[in-house]
Amino acid sequence: MSGFGKECADVVRAARSGTYKVGLILGSGLGSLASEVEDATRIPYTKLPEFPVSSVTAHASELVAGMLEGVPVVILSGRAHYYESGNPSIMRTPLETLKELGCETLIATNAAGSLRDHIKPGSPMLINDHINWSGLNPLIGEEDESRFLDMSTAYDPEIREALKAAAKDVGEDLEEGVYMWFSGPSFETPAEIRMSQVLGADAVGMSTVPEVILARFLGMKVAAISTITNMGAGLQAHGLSHDETKEMAPLGAAKIKKILRAYMKSIA
Repeated sequence: MSGFGKECADVVRAARSGTYKVGLILGSGLGSLASEVEDATRIPYTKLPEFPVSSVTAHASELVAGMLEGVPVVILSGRAHYYESGNPSIMRTPLETLKELGCETLIATNAAGSLRDHIKPGSPMLINDHINWSGLNPLIGEEDESRFLDMSTAYDPEIREALKAAAKDVGEDLEEGVYMWFSGPSFETPAEIRMSQVLGADAVGMSTVPEVILARFLGMKVAAISTITNMGAGLQAHGLSHDETKEMAPLGAAKIKKILRAYMKSIA
């Protein structure tokens, strides 16, 4: 570890003692879940050494430690994106902090654009694999052979099955698909969307992939769910905007919250 993860974990432990089980990264629309954590300690990212603060308006930039459905969790309410800094490893310190606090599992969420007619805006999509179209990697610069990371089961099959079972329990449809990472911050072109479809992607977005790589590198099990906020460029009558993302994100996020709560109950 870089050392900053331990320093940040020490700050969290000083505010709230305990060991945690699950770490969650909340993307656009899911910030309200952080307010539902019980026995919560809230620490602004600005109070944690080397923690990146997001410039995206929908991200709160706050760490929340506490209990969710009987499970000790650490929530990262908001993330820093590659497009904000040009650094693909920008989320390393936050993820090291989760690991240092004992989190064995990471569940990441994000907002994404759909490439498939059956995956509609306002619905959640469980990620079962990804395509790193950006070519960027947060492990560039690692000096030992641990950098040659096996990504064949990056999205843990057992956790995916548990999340699908949780969705069924609460009566929510949960599509499954491949997420393709573009660096952003500009949206994709219609030609890029057509290419993504040909390459086998089901949704596109601007986050999550570097976090998944880092979390697997740190030895954590990983799952991820996208909130579908729009259809990809050229697949809907109107153009794309971040305002649309912010408007649509809460619809899918409400469904993801129900699924996550049911999943937490199942592992408590």
